[in-house]
Parts: sequence; structure tokens; C-alpha cells
Amino acid sequence: MAWSAILLPILIIIITITIISHQTEAAVGVILPPPHGNSRSAMVLPLYPPNSSSPLPSPLPSSSSRTFSNSRRHLQKRSDPQSSSLPNARMRLFDDLLLNGYYTTRLWIGSPPQKFALIVDTGSTVTYVPCSSCEQCGPHLDPKFQPEESSTYQPVKCNIDCTCDSDREQCVYERQYAEMSTSSGSLGEDLISFGNQSQLTPQRAVFGCENYESGDIYSQHADGIMGLGRGDLSVVDQLVEKGVISNSFSLCYGGMEVGGGAMVLGGISPPSDMVFTYSDPERSPYYNVDMKEMHVGGKKLPLNSRVFDGKHGTVLDSGTTYAYLPEAVFAAFKDAIMNELGGLTVIRGPDPNYKDICFAGATSDVSRLSTIFPAVEMVFGNGQKLLLSPENYLFRHSKVHGAYCLGIFQNGNDPTTLLGGIVVRNTLVMYDRENSKIGFWKTNCSELWERLHITTAPPPVASSSSHNNSTVESPSMWNHSGTPPSLPPGETEIGHISFEMSLNMNYTYLKPHITEIIEFIARQLEVNTSQVRLSMSDSKQNTSLITCAILPLEPATSISNTTATVSLFLMESEPKIISKFTNDQVKLPDAVGSYQLVRWKLEPPQRGSWWQQNYYVLLSVILAVIILGLSASGVWLIWRRRQQNPNAYKPVNVANPEQELQPI
Repeated sequence: MAWSAILLPILIIIITITIISHQTEAAVGVILPPPHGNSRSAMVLPLYPPNSSSPLPSPLPSSSSRTFSNSRRHLQKRSDPQSSSLPNARMRLFDDLLLNGYYTTRLWIGSPPQKFALIVDTGSTVTYVPCSSCEQCGPHLDPKFQPEESSTYQPVKCNIDCTCDSDREQCVYERQYAEMSTSSGSLGEDLISFGNQSQLTPQRAVFGCENYESGDIYSQHADGIMGLGRGDLSVVDQLVEKGVISNSFSLCYGGMEVGGGAMVLGGISPPSDMVFTYSDPERSPYYNVDMKEMHVGGKKLPLNSRVFDGKHGTVLDSGTTYAYLPEAVFAAFKDAIMNELGGLTVIRGPDPNYKDICFAGATSDVSRLSTIFPAVEMVFGNGQKLLLSPENYLFRHSKVHGAYCLGIFQNGNDPTTLLGGIVVRNTLVMYDRENSKIGFWKTNCSELWERLHITTAPPPVASSSSHNNSTVESPSMWNHSGTPPSLPPGETEIGHISFEMSLNMNYTYLKPHITEIIEFIARQLEVNTSQVRLSMSDSKQNTSLITCAILPLEPATSISNTTATVSLFLMESEPKIISKFTNDQVKLPDAVGSYQLVRWKLEPPQRGSWWQQNYYVLLSVILAVIILGLSASGVWLIWRRRQQNPNAYKPVNVANPEQELQPI
């Protein structure tokens, strides 16, 4: 009983400490059920044609429409020979066309800079972000803009060149969309910074500070829109008017396997084999191209060239996901594709809500698609041709492995030809507004700077004439999600590395391959399978977004810098593990197909409570106390027993008192 009374409290203490220590252990790596429902992830941003009589003119039936400001500045052509030597703003593009429905870039507004993820949209003329006063703005990627926190912010006062609020004190804007989403707010002016890859110093520009959102604008993940169209509020027009960039910009979207891309505000030297077409700035406020013919498999479609010039002509819009053709063009295009694919089976699309045209029996290897699907060519008025590879008119079927669907649709009864982002994947598109032409160059957009032989731009240095710019901190380099590729201040160890990957496969089909995926990743990253954890971030009918975490090998609490990284703060010195992902060196099983890296981040080691951090020390101390206590207890018990022993030694002939006979 004495020993039980001693050991029972000791066992309770040990069990309690063990439970506490395991509260910070990583969860078992499993794929959880998808959190929400079935909806096509691609979003088609609308286009509105100008109409002075109606604020909401009739939309383009298949693609929706977006309003444009009627007033368009006619910028003078520059004869200054130094215009070609003006700086440019090189910026990264993030997200994925078919996963998100758009590409985003990062802008920093104010002093100190506040970061925003904005949809790159050549069909919009205004840049806007949610304002801190907005009570009807959705939950977006970044916090709302706080004008009161910026020392350089100024509201745009009411004047004859803008629409004024009801009190006629401040300029306002409003954008209405055909699918009933809206954005409205006030106009402000502040410093806009373009990131560390930009040669351009921060510049003052007018933008919209949202006070109201609805529909897709409210629910989208991105913070707002970066308007690159022709108009007074366009970022490009404002920078050109200030004379800080040449009248040109370029976009390069990633392909079917690699998302992201690049953007340049200002001019770059075009490659010698770039294909150009005339773009008439008087034809419409949109960026149009002079398309005359389409060829499928080397054969011209039997169409009159005037069919591509209906209504708004052939419009190139980065804010639209897919391509939309007039009825006659689409019918001829579909028939030509079907005739070229006699060996494939026509199947239903992944979403019953859409009448997609899909083909089964192809390959999961994107590089081999051109051996199965025909080449498509767009022929311009000057005779030059733009070659479309299969990734420029197909998207993956999310339910059938090795199946693909047409990403080109009929534009209802609208005669406009609308070319969305899918048509220019892995294509550098140069919007040479100075010379009224648009150029196309097929390339790998993830390696654009290397292919153009452009070295990394030095950080922008404020000019002496722009003294206000010197107060703005240069934004640091960001990873694919827009979050810093560095640990929090004061942290020098890496606890784990997390990746978000997009897979063109439904959760139901993905689940049986979890173990195989973990083994593939572990083998290629040269880590133990116990260090790899997978979890489901999001799942829709067409795609699955999974998070892969690389943990330290137990009992270690951090990943060594040699394994993980060379420098925590420079993008050029990406971690070894991350570099394998971003350089497409990590392959998944054939049954799963390819992935797109959406974002990654470094996490510091988990810092538990004082008890958790000092678990082993406490356990050692407690065991030492137990051992000493048991030893002391044993010595004391022996001494006590000897003191109380009644049978002390006496001579044999000596009688005990209680044994003597008493007198009767």
C-alpha cells in the first residue's frame, strides 16, 4: 500500500506531461472531403460597349460585357528618340487562368505601401481596391486600403472632368456588369509601387477606392481590378501621360501545366520572329486585332473574312477566360476539329450545366498533345499567322483521365469575336499602342526573361525630381501566393514548408492515389515519407487544391537551412525543396497527371507553451526527484524498522521479566 501511494501520483504526472507534449504533433496526412460544391471555376469577366444613352447596354451573350468610359484620351506619338530608353515595370503574374478564371499581379499603394492582388484586365479602364470604409465588400486576399494610414493619399475633388458625388465634393466611379455584379466608390490619388523587379520608381496615380461590391466582384478571391484598357483612368494611360514609360505594355500567361506569368508596363525589344497585327484604336475602346482567316489542320475554314469584323470586330481581352466565336465561325471550327479527331471518342463534359465538347482517349502528357490534336492558325490582314497549339484551345477534363474539352465556344447570336486568355497561353503579347499594333510570340512564359535575354532588373531608385518617392519603401519579393518568402522577424529556423498545388482531378478520383503521391514527392525531394503531409484545401468539380507540407524529421523541430534554403529573403536563392517545385522537377504519378504550384510559404517551428518547450527537461528533473525520493524513502524505512525491533539480543541464561513466576 505504501508503494502504491507513492507511484500513483508519479504515474499521473508522467501521463499528463505526455498528453501536453503531443498536443502540438502534426495531424496524420489524409485528404479530407471537399468543403464545397460543384461549380465551374473559370469566371468570364464581362465587356460593356460604350453607349451614351444607356448605362447598361446589351451584353455579349456568351461572354457578358463591361462598360467603358466614353472619353478616351488620344495620346500623342512620341518622336523623342529617348522614349525607347524609358524604364519599364516588370511584374509577376499569379494564379491560373482555368482554376481562378483570371491572372493577378501585385500592386502596392500608399506610404507606407499597402499590398493588393489585382486582376490584370485589358478590358477595363479603371483600377480599384476595397476601401476601409466599405461595409459591402467581400472577404478578399488582402486587407482593405486604409487612406488614413497613407501619408501621400489625396481624394480627387469634384471637377468638370469627372462624375461627382451627391454633395459635389469628390469624384466617384461606378462599374456595372452584365451578370449583375457592380463596383462603385470614390476616386483617390496616391503613390503606386510596382515591386522589386521594376525599374520604374513609385508614381502617383488615380484609382478607385471601393465603397460597394456585389456579385462576382464581391465573392472573388482577388482584391480588385487593374485596368489596362484605353481611358483616362487606365494605369497605362496615366503613366504614359506622365512620360515615365513608353506607350506599350506586354502580358505573358503561363500554360496548361504551369500557371502564373509575367507583365511589363512600358516597352521591351520585340523578338525578331514576333508576329504582329494592326490594332485600330478608333475601331473600339477594346484592343482589337485584324483577323481575316482561321485554319484547322492546315485547311482554311470556308468563311468570308468579313465574319471576323462584326459588331466590335475581333477583341483581345485578358479578363475573359475562354474564346467566343460568332455562330458561323464556331460551327465551321467545331466541324473541322471533329473531322481531324476521328480516332478519339466524343464524351460529355465534366459539368452537366455546360454543354462542353470533350474528347477521350488522348494523353496526359501535354507535350504530346500536338501529335493528337490539330494545329490551329489565325491569319491576320497582313498575311502573318499566329499558331495555336492544343493548350490554346483545350482544357483538361476533370473527371476523365487523358480527356480534353474545347475552350472555344459560340458567342450566342453576337457577331463579335472575343479572344480570352486561353488563346494566348504561353504567348508573349505586346500591346504596342504607340504604333497601333499587337505582337504575338510563342514562348514558355515561366522562362520569359531568360528567353528574352533580360537580366534581373535592379531595385528602383527614386529620382531627384521625385522627392516624394524616396519615402516609399521598396516592396520585397513575394512568392506565388503573394506572401513573403521569408520567416517572421526574429525567426532563423524553418519549421516546415507548405505548398498549395492545383490538380485537374476531382477529389473522388484523387483519394485512392494519396499514398502513391506521398511516396513520389518524398523520393524526389529526398526526404522520408513520414515528413510529407497532404490535406485538401479546396475541391470543385473540375479541380482539387491540395496542401503539401514538408516537416522536419523527428525528433528535430526544424529543417536545416542546407536542405531548405540558402537565403530566406532573396527569391533568386529559393529553398532547395521549393526550387524543385517551382522548376517543375517534381513529378506526380501518371494516374494523377500534372500539377500547378499555386503558392508556397515557410513556417517557423511551432512554439508551444513553457511546459511544451521544456518537456524533456521537466521529465528528467521529475525522474531524478523520483529516484532520489525512492532512495531516501528506502533508507528511512530500514532505519525506522531497526528502531522499532522488540527482539533485541540478550544472554541465554537471562530470564525475561514477563517469563518470571509471580507469587501466588
